[in-house]
Amino acid sequence: MSDSSSFAQHINEGYSTKGDFITLGAAMLENEVIGDAHVKIPLKTLNRHGLIAGATGTGKTKTLQIIAENLSEKGIPVLLMDIKGDLSGIAAASQGHPKIDERHQKINIPFEAKNFPVEILTLSEQNGVRLRATVSEFGPVLLSRILDVTETQAGIIAILFKYCDDNQLPLLDLNDLKKVLQYSTQEGKEELEKDYGRISTSSTGAILRKIVELEQQGADLFFGERSFEVQDLCRVSDEGRGVINIVRLTDIQDRPKLFSTFMLSLLAEIYSTFPEQGDSDRPELIIFLDEAHLIFDEASSALMDQIESIVKLIRSKGVGLYFVTQNPTDIPDGVLSQLGLKVQHALRAFTAKDRKAIKLTAENYPISDYYDTKEILTALGIGEALVTALDEKGRPTPLAATMLRAPMSRMDVLTDTELKDLLKKSKLADKYNETIDRESAYELLNEKIAQAEEEEAKEAAKKEREKLNKSSRSTGRSRSSSSTTEKAIVKVLTSATFIRGALGILNKILSSKK
Repeated sequence: MSDSSSFAQHINEGYSTKGDFITLGAAMLENEVIGDAHVKIPLKTLNRHGLIAGATGTGKTKTLQIIAENLSEKGIPVLLMDIKGDLSGIAAASQGHPKIDERHQKINIPFEAKNFPVEILTLSEQNGVRLRATVSEFGPVLLSRILDVTETQAGIIAILFKYCDDNQLPLLDLNDLKKVLQYSTQEGKEELEKDYGRISTSSTGAILRKIVELEQQGADLFFGERSFEVQDLCRVSDEGRGVINIVRLTDIQDRPKLFSTFMLSLLAEIYSTFPEQGDSDRPELIIFLDEAHLIFDEASSALMDQIESIVKLIRSKGVGLYFVTQNPTDIPDGVLSQLGLKVQHALRAFTAKDRKAIKLTAENYPISDYYDTKEILTALGIGEALVTALDEKGRPTPLAATMLRAPMSRMDVLTDTELKDLLKKSKLADKYNETIDRESAYELLNEKIAQAEEEEAKEAAKKEREKLNKSSRSTGRSRSSSSTTEKAIVKVLTSATFIRGALGILNKILSSKK
C-alpha cells in the first residue's frame, strides 16, 4: 500500500461518521491533495467549541464563512461577530472563479454558488437590528465584573440592586444606575442606611467613574429597552436553513470594553434561558467570535473566571463557541483546553518570539506520523489549514493538513444598495428598532426627590407662618400691656383724690413761704 493510500485510509477512518456532518475540504500529504480523503466534522460534536487561528491573510475569515454556510445548510442558526466588516457578502451568491473550480476539482467536492438567509444586527448607531439589554437583566455580579470594581464596591452594587427590587425601581439604562448611586449618598442616605447599612460616598464615587468610562465606549447605546430576546438568534428560514445573524462591529474596534460587555451579557442570557440539551445530535446555535483577543486583552481575573465558566457550561445548552484569532496563545489556557475543533492556518516566523509561539502552537495538536507540525505550520498556503476535531465518541481525530473548500457565497461585502435592500427585508427591525423610554428608576427617584422637596418646602412654610403668628401675638400682648398702663396713669392723674392731694401739697408749700 502506497503512502498516499495508507494516508487516505488513516484520514477516512479517523473522520468517519455515522451521523450528519459538514465537510471542510480534503486532506493533503506532501503538498498533494488526496481527493478521496475528506475532512468531515460531526454535527454532534460542534457544541464542543472551536478555534480558527492563523496569521493575517491566511484565510481565517473565509474558513469562518465556510463553516457558517454549511451549518446554515443543515438548518443550524449562526451568530457572527463581524469586526472587520467583510462578512455581509454571505447574503449574496458567489460570482464564481476559475480558481474556485480548480480547487474544488482537486478536493473532489462539487461547487455550487448560493446566498444564505442573513440578519444584520448592530450594537451602535449603524444600520441594523439594535441589540440592547437592561441593567437589571445584566445583574449585579456580571455588572461588577465588567466594571472591575473592588469587593466592597461590588457589595454596594448588590445592595443598590436589592433596594431597587424592593422598591419597584426598574434599572433599565445607565442613567438609572447613576441616579440610584447619587440618591444613596444624598437624598436617600438615611433611608438606605436604615434598612441596608451605611454606604460610603467614596465607594459610590469610584463606581460612578467606572460607569462613565463604560459610557465613553458607547455602552449607553447598549443598555436600555427593548431588550433583545436571544431566542430570536435561533430562527430558521422558510426553506429550512439556519439564519446567519451578523453583528456589525466595525465602529467599536477601539472599544473592547463594550464588545466584552455585550458578549458576556449575551452568553449569560443564553445560558440562563436556553433549555438543557444533553447529548444532542446537533447544536442549537453556533457563535463565532472574530478578533477574539479583544475579549481577553483587557479582562480582569474575575472577568476571566466568568468567561471560563460560561465556556465550560454553555455547551450543555447546545451552543458552540468558536474563537477566531491570529495565534492560539491569544486564548487563555483555561479556554483553549475546552476547544474541540481546531483549524490552524499558517503562522509566520519572522522573529525569535514568533518561532517560540510556533513551537508552543505545535504542541497543542495531536502527534502525527505524517507531518512535522512545526514545519508545516509555516508552509501552509492561503486557504489551507491543519485540522483536528472530535469524533462522535469525543476522541480527537487525526491531524490533517487540509485544502479547504471555497465559500458558496460572495467573498466580498455587499454594496450600500444591497445592504439597504437586505435591511428592508429584516423581520426583526420593527420589533427592536423602536426606542422605548418608559418610567424607570431615574424618573421615579426624581419624582420622589421632588415630592420630598415639596414636603420640605411646605413644612418650612408652615414653620415660618407659625413663627410669624407667634411674633404677631407677642407684639399684640406688648401693645395691650402698654395701653393698659397708660390708661391707669391717666386714671390716677385725673382722679379727685390725686388732684386733692396735689393741691394740698401746693397749699402747704405756699403757706410755709409766707
